[in-house]
Amino acid sequence: MANCLTLYFSGTGNTKYIANLFSKHMGAKTLSIESDADFANEIKSHDTIAFCYPIYGSRVPRIMREFATKYMDDIKGKKIVILVTQWLFSGDGARVFTDLFKDHPCDVIYAEHFNMPQNICNTPFLKPVSKRKMQKFKRAARFKMARVSKQIKRGIVKKHGFSKLSAWAGSIQGNPWQGLEQKVKNGVKIWDECTACNLCVKICPMKNLKNKEGKIHQLNNCTVCYRCVNRCPEKAITVLFHRRPKWQYKLR
Repeated sequence: MANCLTLYFSGTGNTKYIANLFSKHMGAKTLSIESDADFANEIKSHDTIAFCYPIYGSRVPRIMREFATKYMDDIKGKKIVILVTQWLFSGDGARVFTDLFKDHPCDVIYAEHFNMPQNICNTPFLKPVSKRKMQKFKRAARFKMARVSKQIKRGIVKKHGFSKLSAWAGSIQGNPWQGLEQKVKNGVKIWDECTACNLCVKICPMKNLKNKEGKIHQLNNCTVCYRCVNRCPEKAITVLFHRRPKWQYKLR
């Protein structure tokens, strides 16, 4: 597809993988929404915008919602592709993105969900993904993306997650999450084992962490991406669930 731009947010690598797959097939330019880019100009200069993001409780991550809202006027009237990553089933995880554009019409030409490994590493009931299973997820994603890209090139419109059944399924997860999301904005816990290496400060997409007098503090702006939890060398930071991780997720 000519003149296509891929914009993505990826907490721990899954959505970045999907965004790059799409751009490779479609010849699209790819930008992380965390990058230092002139997004208004980039959006204006492309006809089709692909948005890629992970699903949190069947809802769009706050960081992506805030980004889309900021550039709403530039996105208006564009052709939109929505590609989301999920662990099992998110219902209407792709459709809910369009709720942001009720007063700014755009043309959704394709929407799809991609299953990828879960990255929540600090609960007793979720186990690390083996390398073999990781490769299985990636193979399935590559196969699906090949099909998706062919259909888009042929002008086939598909909007997965837009049915009434999907909306009902999404609401079961999404409605509770909306209340929880506000509570966990300030839900980061720094454990005593923290060495203040500042890695979490550097990688936090929300600039929610800072080093003050040799100790890491939060600024009550967590988007629950789990990047810091999975990258901390001492496993000394947690969000959402306050149980120190025994393993950490890394897309391999």
